[in-house]
Amino acid sequence: MNREQHRLEAVKRFKELDLDPGITQDLNNIVNLAAQICNAPVAIITLLDDEKQWFKAAIGTDVTDTPRELSFCNYTIEQEDVLIVPDLSADERYNTNPLVTSDPNVRFYAGARLNTNEGLGIGSLCVVDFKIRTLDEHQKNSLKVLSKQVINLMELNWNLQELAKQNNKIKEHQQVLEESELKLKAIFDSSTDVHILVNKDLEVLAFNKSATNYIKQIHQRKITPGDFILEYFDPKIKNQMVKYFAIAFIGKLIKQEWLLRAGTPFECWREIKLVPIKNNSGEIIGVAINSSDITKRKQQEKQIIVQNEALTRIAIIQSHELRRPVASLLGLMNLMRMEQIDFGYFNMMELTVNELDEKIRIIVEDSEKTINSHLAIVA
Repeated sequence: MNREQHRLEAVKRFKELDLDPGITQDLNNIVNLAAQICNAPVAIITLLDDEKQWFKAAIGTDVTDTPRELSFCNYTIEQEDVLIVPDLSADERYNTNPLVTSDPNVRFYAGARLNTNEGLGIGSLCVVDFKIRTLDEHQKNSLKVLSKQVINLMELNWNLQELAKQNNKIKEHQQVLEESELKLKAIFDSSTDVHILVNKDLEVLAFNKSATNYIKQIHQRKITPGDFILEYFDPKIKNQMVKYFAIAFIGKLIKQEWLLRAGTPFECWREIKLVPIKNNSGEIIGVAINSSDITKRKQQEKQIIVQNEALTRIAIIQSHELRRPVASLLGLMNLMRMEQIDFGYFNMMELTVNELDEKIRIIVEDSEKTINSHLAIVA
C-alpha cells in the first residue's frame, strides 16, 4: 500500500467518525476562534479523499462538501507550512476555479494542514475571504496551532471510540467465557465421577460436586482448595500414588484399578486416572485426578469367572465322564468284530453308538466355544 492509499484510509477513518457531541462543539469553537483571529468571514475544517472535500466543522457557509477538484486545500495537504494565497484570481493554481471566477468570488485563502500521528495530510483548517489580503505572523502561527488541536481532538475521539469498541468486545468475550464456564461447570458437577485438579505441590486447585460428596462421605470433612491431596487417599496406596504423581508430572497418563477400604462399609473398586494438564506453552501445570466407581463391573467380572469355572467343570464332565461309557462300548464292539461275533442287531448298535459319540463331541466343542467367549468378555 503506497502513501496515498494510507492517507485515504486515514481520511476514511476520520470522515466516518461519529463525533462525540463534546468534540463537535470543540471543533465548532475552533473554527469560530480561527475566524476571529484571522478576521475572516469563513473558517472550515476539511477532509480530502480521492473524490470530495468534506467539511467536519464550518462557520460562514452552509456547504457540507465540494468536489475535490474545486478544493483550495489540494495544495495545502502537500506542504508542512501554512499555505497563504493573498489573491486566488492571480494564482495560476486557482484562477480558473469556479469558486473564484464566479459566485461566491473567493479571493483569499489560508490553510494549515491536518497531520495525523503518522504524518499523513488528511485535510486542513482553513480560512477564506472575499477580498485580497494576507495573514500576519501571529495569525499564521495561531492557525497552525489550532490545526494541531483539531487533529488531536479527532484522534482523541477516534481512540475513545476504538477503546469503547474494544471494551464492548472484551465484555462480549467475558460474557461468552462466563457462559462457557457455567456450562462447563454444569457438566463438571453433573458427572458422577470424582474430578480433582492438583498443582505440582499436590495441593487441590479445583474439584467437582462428586468429589465434595465422596470426600465428605469417606473422610467426614469438606474438601477445600489448598488441601494436600494425599490426605484423601487410602493409606495402602499412598506411597504408590506419590510415584504415580511424579510420573504424571513428566507428561505420562496413569491408569490403575484398586480395591479400596476392604472390609469396611465403604469397600469399593475404583479406577483412578492421573492426566497431565498443560498450558498454551505446553508446560505441565497440574494433574487432573479422575476417579470412577467400577465395583459393579468388578462384581460382574467375578460372576463371569465363576460361570466360566462352572462351564469348565461341565466341559470336563462332558469330555471325560460322558465319553468314557461310549468309548467302552466302541471298544467292546471292536473286540466282537475281532472275535467275529455277529448277531442281527450288531450293525444297528454300532451305528447308534457312533451317532451318540458324534453328538457328545459337538456338545463338548460348543461348550469350549462358550467358555472362550466368556473369557474374551472378561479380558
